[in-house]
Amino acid sequence: MTNATVHMEGQIQPHVHAAVAPAAAHAKGQQHPIKLYLVVWAWLFVLSTCSYLVDYFGLHGSLRWSLILLFMVLKAGLIVAVFMHMAWERLALAYAILLPPVLVLVFVAIMVLE
Repeated sequence: MTNATVHMEGQIQPHVHAAVAPAAAHAKGQQHPIKLYLVVWAWLFVLSTCSYLVDYFGLHGSLRWSLILLFMVLKAGLIVAVFMHMAWERLALAYAILLPPVLVLVFVAIMVLE
């Protein structure tokens, strides 16, 4: 009976390894190095500091608003690319998520120019 048990374990074991190995490799492949997140956090801090400095130096008018909007778009782009994992998505999915807001901004700009 022990021979049958050993034989059965030998048959079951490769299937278990075959099922677990891709899952473990898939989970390991999805992890990003901590350095990437630290660099993104540093860039977000720098961009937020620059946005604060626009108010600190008392810039006014269109220069102020263009700088604030520029820093805002850069921060949003970093967040979407890294923390929402859009940098690693297929191009079609990225277009499906990013293209509509860009088109809305284009249409708003056209209305403002009229």
